[in-house]
Amino acid sequence: MTPPSACSLVLDGAGRIRFHHFGDEAYPEIERTSQRLLGVHEDLVRVDASGLAESADWRSLRSQETYVGLARGERRIDTRTEGLALHQWTLSGDWSIGEEAAALHTTNGSIIYCFEARDLNMVLAPPLSGAHVRFEVRLNGKPPGDDHGLDVDASGSGVAAAPRMYQLVRLREPIRRQTFEITFHDPGVRAYVFTFG
Repeated sequence: MTPPSACSLVLDGAGRIRFHHFGDEAYPEIERTSQRLLGVHEDLVRVDASGLAESADWRSLRSQETYVGLARGERRIDTRTEGLALHQWTLSGDWSIGEEAAALHTTNGSIIYCFEARDLNMVLAPPLSGAHVRFEVRLNGKPPGDDHGLDVDASGSGVAAAPRMYQLVRLREPIRRQTFEITFHDPGVRAYVFTFG
């Protein structure tokens, strides 16, 4: 799978494009252009994006971005099953599926996904009331342990407290097919999209 195309732009104070680049990895050029526009002449920043913050592993990525809502949702099956095929997913519990997201109405609703990638992320939003939603992640029916993401501890516990992307799984080697399950212990969460890295 090839990574998605990205476009980087740097605009000046008048809104004119001063730098553009299609694709990834133009960070030094973006920083040099920004420094020039700000009148700064410093060494470039060195960022160590390793560990849980490391960028996507495109070589081992087999699963694709998957939307939960009806507008672009695909590969969802209607009943929970122990034998999901790769890239299939399902809901368990009292959910309503809108154009952009699925919303949980009661406690202990789950989403199960069969994936193959190093990272599994989800865009989640708590209820509009602002209440936090506690959740629990399982990989192949067990707590993730060392395979937990930034937003989950080793036991699989996490909290959706703001609308954003949550890193739920960061697999160690070897990357292989996994069955992911997230169970929400409070009602009202909205699930928008799975992304993988």
